[in-house]
Amino acid sequence: MWQSVGLTLLVIVATLVCALLFMLFGWYVVWQLFLSKFKFLRELLGDASTPPAEMQPSETKSERTANVPTRSRPRTARQRVAFPESTS
Repeated sequence: MWQSVGLTLLVIVATLVCALLFMLFGWYVVWQLFLSKFKFLRELLGDASTPPAEMQPSETKSERTANVPTRSRPRTARQRVAFPESTS
């Protein structure tokens, strides 16, 4: 009798451990492939490491925003702003 109860408890505990390990492994894979790309999720979880895409210190923020193409329509000659040329 005690052997069957012990075996039942062992099976239940082993099942719970396997399920927990499977969930942890799944979370790790999803975090590495997808969720770590979102800055707000990294801040919520307190992850201090940065993803490889943000590790380039050579560019400043203004340089990155200057290189980003705008998604607006090209302006016609009338809409373009004429900058005054410096006379020096």
